[in-house]
Amino acid sequence: MAKNILIVDDAAFMRMMIKDILSKNGYNVVGEAENGLKAIEKYNELQPDLVLMDITMPEMDGIAALKQIKAANGGALVIMCSAMGQQAMVIESIQAGAKDFIVKPFQAERVLEAVKKVVG
Repeated sequence: MAKNILIVDDAAFMRMMIKDILSKNGYNVVGEAENGLKAIEKYNELQPDLVLMDITMPEMDGIAALKQIKAANGGALVIMCSAMGQQAMVIESIQAGAKDFIVKPFQAERVLEAVKKVVG
């Protein structure tokens, strides 16, 4: 059965790229959000199997959204994405409960590898 995935990124072209990679490989993109606040809303509404979330976004960043989603649903599976390969952000994400971390610009193989590792 196809896994349902929520994509969260403030850049529409990034969401489109990720959606394209996932859709072509049998995953079901159930929703998109452009900031952390919308991500929490969409997560609660859609209950996806996995969330791919950018870190740097307006209104609420990905780490704050990750913490809120995990607080409400401990079993939530989230993979963080960021253009900045900043060690501190990667560590903070993992400590907050992220299952993996993808650095932009990403290769399709790396996205699929992370998704397969987390949701099979």
